[in-house]
Amino acid sequence: MGACLLGLAAHAHDFKAGDITIDHPYATPTVMEQKTVAVYFRHLSNGGDKADRLISASTPVARAVEIHHMAMDGDVMRMRAIPALDLPAGQSLELKQGGPVHVMLLDLKQPLKDGARFPLVLRFERGGEKEVMVWVQTPRRRGDEGAAHVH
Repeated sequence: MGACLLGLAAHAHDFKAGDITIDHPYATPTVMEQKTVAVYFRHLSNGGDKADRLISASTPVARAVEIHHMAMDGDVMRMRAIPALDLPAGQSLELKQGGPVHVMLLDLKQPLKDGARFPLVLRFERGGEKEVMVWVQTPRRRGDEGAAHVH
């Protein structure tokens, strides 16, 4: 019975919105009076034959949510809000900690503690709206951060 429950837990953190699979949404715990935090995903995968786009998100734990892209501008790392995140047909994007793309929660209403979970509503152009649960977790090991890229 334990192996069966373990198997269910392993799949409990994947969500579907149309052809989009949302794999393991997570955020890191906040410190002190931190008012912003990024949400990452192991993968956002488009299993369909048509492109889709993540167009917005919302959560009750923050005043606003934006899709952000980070890039170097000379010697300075700059983060900017982008209107949408393209999800090409048949491809998967990693939005891991340390990568250039993430969902940013602005003006947090409460600290995020390790082990907590909170809802995040994602809105896709074709896949519609899906509420997912974001796990707040301390990264397991150094070097686990990866850049967002297309597979």
